[in-house]
Amino acid sequence: MKVGQRVGETNPGRKRRRNEDAYVCDPPLFAVADGMGGARAGEVASSLAAEAIKVGDSPEALAGGEERVAELIQEANRRVHQRAVDDESASGMGTTMTVALFHPDGSISIGHVGDSRAYLHRDGRLEQLTEDHSLVAELVRRGELSPEEAEVHPQRSVITRALGTDPDVDVDTFTVQAVEGDLFLLCSDGLTSMVDADTISAVVDRNRHDLYAAARALIREANERGGDDNITAVLFEVADGDPDDETVEAVLTQPDEEDTLHPEPASELTDGDTSIVSVEEIRSALAAESAVDAVDAEAGEEEPHASVGQRILAALLIVALVALIVLLVVKGLAR
Repeated sequence: MKVGQRVGETNPGRKRRRNEDAYVCDPPLFAVADGMGGARAGEVASSLAAEAIKVGDSPEALAGGEERVAELIQEANRRVHQRAVDDESASGMGTTMTVALFHPDGSISIGHVGDSRAYLHRDGRLEQLTEDHSLVAELVRRGELSPEEAEVHPQRSVITRALGTDPDVDVDTFTVQAVEGDLFLLCSDGLTSMVDADTISAVVDRNRHDLYAAARALIREANERGGDDNITAVLFEVADGDPDDETVEAVLTQPDEEDTLHPEPASELTDGDTSIVSVEEIRSALAAESAVDAVDAEAGEEEPHASVGQRILAALLIVALVALIVLLVVKGLAR
């Protein structure tokens, strides 16, 4: 088995001035990282993570399956965390990371932290392989939110796990056995928060034989639906045969004219709407907020109104102005 076409593409979206996503599209290794943090820390975090997993293409460097993928992500975590400790301006930064490592036998080892995702497109069907490490995903798994409620929840950008926030990180790993014709998609939530799974599947179907066009079409869909976040898509297909260099890679880091920022003023966002907290912290905060709202409702707070004296004074001023205008008009006529 071998990697056929592969494509990596990223776009800042329509609302952000900077792109804090990073990706790796270097067979047999593929990855997406979505950074967050103040100033340019999000860009630093995702770039550090992407560079950390580039260990060369020798069989020895990438041997080990799931264990090797977990080691690569842990190394990325250590580099991001150390930078945050050493550089005050980068304090609190972090990044998601989803990694796929292709093996010649057709197996794909996947490692995952955060809410970037990995999908498998097979026989016209799109399957989400990873589970989001996010507040709403956790609440859905607990049965406290429906998937439909999660899609519009005000805390849907809150993630519960990320690289760089602690010296060590829990990494989800698993292996998928691919077959000829399988297509894998790694993407940041700038795509999945804007475009539903059915549309993603339809776009891939329409462009199945041209992954460059597929990646561009996915990003265009996200931008046309608002482009609220940076958008990154890495696609690669599994083909029959021995590994060789007859593959196609397309990389686009600058938006085309049709993908330029929305004409409305862009918000200076630095992934500030994405944060890392525990599920328990968020649930406590939401409960406290609900309690405050209930007290306010019982209090029946009303907007302040002008006093009677203020109304009378305003009326007298108006009468005086009218009288002055009439007097001036009469004098003018007398002349």
